[in-house]
Amino acid sequence: MTAETHEPFLLTPGPLTTSATTKQAMLRDWGSRDAAFIQINRDVRNRLVELAGGGDAFTCVPVQGSGTFAVEAMIATFLPRDGKLLILINGAYGHRIAKICDYLGRDYVIYETTEDTPPDPSEVDSMLANDVSISHVAVIHCETTSGILNPVAEIAAVVARRQRRLLVDSMSAFGALEIDVAGLPCDALAASSNKCIEGAPGMGFVICHTDALVETKGNAHSLSLDLEDQWNAMEKNAQWRFTPPTHVVAAFHQALAEHADEGGIAGRGRRYRRNCEVLVSGMRALGFKPLLPDALQAPIIVTFHMPADPGFDFQIFYDRLAEKGYVIYPGKLTVADSFRIGCIGRLDEQVMRGALGAIGETLEEMGIRECGPAVA
Repeated sequence: MTAETHEPFLLTPGPLTTSATTKQAMLRDWGSRDAAFIQINRDVRNRLVELAGGGDAFTCVPVQGSGTFAVEAMIATFLPRDGKLLILINGAYGHRIAKICDYLGRDYVIYETTEDTPPDPSEVDSMLANDVSISHVAVIHCETTSGILNPVAEIAAVVARRQRRLLVDSMSAFGALEIDVAGLPCDALAASSNKCIEGAPGMGFVICHTDALVETKGNAHSLSLDLEDQWNAMEKNAQWRFTPPTHVVAAFHQALAEHADEGGIAGRGRRYRRNCEVLVSGMRALGFKPLLPDALQAPIIVTFHMPADPGFDFQIFYDRLAEKGYVIYPGKLTVADSFRIGCIGRLDEQVMRGALGAIGETLEEMGIRECGPAVA
């Protein structure tokens, strides 16, 4: 893969580098009530349910906006006003769900571990056993604060055994890591267009258990984010209630076709895992230390400790890499100074090796000899 029209490669968790054909899909204007666009909506919704393993029991409800819009819509729609949510937190996106609940005025408790530690299903089980008022549990599939893969299946088993309801934020994992919403089970799973499907930003979606969705009528605090009302409208005429992001939907439709051509979740995940392997081994060779052990690392985004070398300045490092055509991400950790490099998007191992070469050149320009973190 090569940079198209000299655009930089986005080694970020989204927005990310997209294919030329996905970009081209946004060059046509669509009427939101046109039969052709309505068919695109149907295709997108059906394909997403299929990718999630939902079968006939699930439906897909898209919403305008970023992934956070979809997560807020999921929480607001599925958590009753008299319900109580247990939020599993090991990064910024778990905290964001808590903030959503604060805005909604919905009751919640948290179970928090450090950003490099997954939640313990036995602790979840204990909390559910000791607090019968908890009605729902929210978990992040892949927490992009660190890149950690959380044990969603094990947590789902505990939640089901305790007869509670599960809500999954699979924003950074859906489309690259296998997940079976029917087999988990869960009531809903949220994701967005601009992550592992490699579409453009601007559309979120929630894969919903249809029977559970029907029960949510009247829960939502917001007309725009009411998934049950959006679903009812789409079931009647396959149209969005309000102006849809037509260009984004068309690009997403194209991205889904390319996802299928690559081999679906298995093929996309295979490329990302190879990107991650090349990145981690190359960064270790340069002296950098990843935050996570390999067993906890999802092939989505990798967090590296900031070098202890006093000459290392992240902003200079970032700017010089961007000038060379590679855009990375600052860290969001509280446990350590860090930065992040993404493995997703229209990237392959050739691009990752190019990025590693640019990193090596930049370190040489900055006079950095030691890339390891400070010894605790």
